[in-house]
Amino acid sequence: MTTDATLTALAAQLERELAGAVELRHQLHARPGLSGDEAATRELVLAALPGRHTATEVAGTGAVVRVGGSGPAVAVRGELDALAVHEETGVPWASRHPGVMHACGHDVHLAALVALARAVDRAGGPAPLLAVLQPREETYPSGAQDVTEDGILEREQCRAAVGAHVQPLLEAGTVACTPGGVNASADEFTVTVRGRGGHAAYPHLTRDPVVTLAHVVVALQSLVSRETDPMSSVVLSVTTLAAGTAANVVPGSAEARGTLRAMRTADREFLHQRLVETAESVARAYGCTADVRITRGEPVLDNDATLTAATRPLLASLGLKVAADLRSAGADDFSYFSARMPALMLFVGTHGGTEQLHSPTFLPPDERVRDVAHALLAGYLAAAEQFVPRP
Repeated sequence: MTTDATLTALAAQLERELAGAVELRHQLHARPGLSGDEAATRELVLAALPGRHTATEVAGTGAVVRVGGSGPAVAVRGELDALAVHEETGVPWASRHPGVMHACGHDVHLAALVALARAVDRAGGPAPLLAVLQPREETYPSGAQDVTEDGILEREQCRAAVGAHVQPLLEAGTVACTPGGVNASADEFTVTVRGRGGHAAYPHLTRDPVVTLAHVVVALQSLVSRETDPMSSVVLSVTTLAAGTAANVVPGSAEARGTLRAMRTADREFLHQRLVETAESVARAYGCTADVRITRGEPVLDNDATLTAATRPLLASLGLKVAADLRSAGADDFSYFSARMPALMLFVGTHGGTEQLHSPTFLPPDERVRDVAHALLAGYLAAAEQFVPRP
């Protein structure tokens, strides 16, 4: 069990680290880097972490830093990358890089992680902490996939992983700590229908791929409404259509692109199969062919039930309100951690004066650094208690 003395000591030390963490947040926010261009961000964070620890470079522009000694450890993830968004917050520490902004709260996450790492270093903790500075959360190829496939977590004897994400759907001071699937898998697909083009005045001499693709798009909607359990969350969205260059010409091909999201792995695999079968069958009925390409993205982000249950009372002890279950069809590549080990993603409320994630005006107040740091502390202590053997 996590002792009251351990919790009290770490929470007190964390409070002492918050002023420096907020200043770091401002520095990170002012100097954002896009996915794959995070080296400068990484160096800012490394400079703020406890100085006597060695950083191991990973995934190109990322790093892993061990804090608190040798042996089995708990990983705590922070994302390095920003978004291609032009900031409109007007704060003195707004982005100095036009068209690039920390519009998803990664600056807050990193600052909170640094505060926690420094607290563990100075006050001691029940297990070593691995500060995972992860690149490329916002784009492909996934930085989390590269980190987890590198082997560094196994070499560092990582037993569990914890992450946190600001969430404007929740009130400030509230944290969602939900067992099971909390973020959906996210895959992209492209359907290319090929027919026979010709003059628009003689449609009987063509095999029209535009009409065919329209029927494919409609048919795909039935995969969700009629072929999956209505109690299971699945989203299939066709988001782009492209065909032809002239009003009086039936083109030879037409293309649709979209995304497929599911909260259960079984639904994901089933819908991959049915998407291909449906597109090919409908195209065949109209004398055309269909080629379907599916690009697999993040798997389902699955929170470990034991870790979730152990974290909730610690959140309450730290003064945070535990929210009702929160699940989202959005995706986060922290799911690659949860696919390999017990993992927990916490959603930390920011509601009040901020816009939605990825908005040019999204700016959680500095007070949220404290909330995220406390949420990570609760997850770290619970993970150490449940999954790191005592000597």
